[in-house]
Amino acid sequence: MPLPAALRELDSTQRHTVIASFLGWTLDAFDYFLLTFVILAVAKEFNVSKQEVTYGLFLTLAARPIGALIFGRLADRYGRRPVLMFDIVLFSVLEVACAFAPSLGILLGLRFLFGIAMGGEWGIGASLAMESIPAKSRGFVSGLLQSGYPCGFFLAALANWLLVDHIGWRGLFIVGAAPALLVLYIRRKVPESPVWEGRRTEARESVFVSMRGNWKRFIYMMLLMAAFNMFSHGSQDMYPTFVQETLKIPAGSGTAFMLTALLNLGALFGGLTFGSLSERIGRRKAIIIAALLAIPVIPLWAYGGSLLFLGLGAFLIQVMVQGAWGVVPTHLNELSPDAVRGTLPGFAYQMGNLLAAITATAQTWIAAQRGGDFAFAMSTWIAAVAVLLALLTWLGPEARGVGFGKKRDAA
Repeated sequence: MPLPAALRELDSTQRHTVIASFLGWTLDAFDYFLLTFVILAVAKEFNVSKQEVTYGLFLTLAARPIGALIFGRLADRYGRRPVLMFDIVLFSVLEVACAFAPSLGILLGLRFLFGIAMGGEWGIGASLAMESIPAKSRGFVSGLLQSGYPCGFFLAALANWLLVDHIGWRGLFIVGAAPALLVLYIRRKVPESPVWEGRRTEARESVFVSMRGNWKRFIYMMLLMAAFNMFSHGSQDMYPTFVQETLKIPAGSGTAFMLTALLNLGALFGGLTFGSLSERIGRRKAIIIAALLAIPVIPLWAYGGSLLFLGLGAFLIQVMVQGAWGVVPTHLNELSPDAVRGTLPGFAYQMGNLLAAITATAQTWIAAQRGGDFAFAMSTWIAAVAVLLALLTWLGPEARGVGFGKKRDAA
């Protein structure tokens, strides 16, 4: 379906809902990625190794399943909208608290708490959007929603480029309070999910009762999302360090920003393209094509040799990585029963994150075994994960276009 047609399917209220969900994930990612740009600065201030600082990334990812379960269950019980607003305020406050951490230990603890809050946003925002739009618009909107993640990465890169030399790494975390302002927009413009409203009077079952008959599907979704998260975090989290250490480009330079900008432009293009494509060829086919097309791009991305080829590689690798990801919001929501749609997609996503949480630390260790060669660490990681992701997707189910708010059999 052409993109303009997908947008025309949405009325004003639906557009506001999609915009709010997109911005929620964008600003959540913005707060997450700020740490990836200041790993070396934090390590220097606290006089520790950069690998110790990367535990902050690990702890954030590891904590996200807790938040997905807690906030997802609250959203299934009390509604998507109020829980989403509370969650956004919470992760914004915790981001600011990181600016005042007196030691690495306290900073790591705050990043764990931030991960709990971050874990709640994606599942609630995605279910709110997907339950509020026509089924035929899901592919495009899915790509748009997931493109919020690279947009957040881009904003973090922009903030780092423009501000870090003036306000330091602590100042960047104070800027991370900005997402809280989104709550004012949601409160004014975004209604509750019509699917949840239709179930408001129904008796609320426990998560174990609601999940009866769906545990195999949950395990599959969790493993799928582990591969997805190893794919994206493996291509993104250590990229700023790769630029600084392997390419010898200063973190606050225009060249570093340009490479990160190209990476995120590719991600935005890929998410929208493959999300929309999935509406025509199916969710699984779109994911598999994107994942496998990442492999031939790897040499250009990691070993381009010149800024022109490195920039092209950064763009193309994220077209494929986030192209596959662009299908995820609609794919997971379509695989989830109504009663647990606030919980299941986000919890499966974040449990996959937990399984993949060691990615940055593992890549740092692999690079260290080869004298700090991050190009080797990232390229071998992405090649292996791309094959794994394609295989898991091929083996799994699909429910493209399934009706929400209707009875259906568990699978």
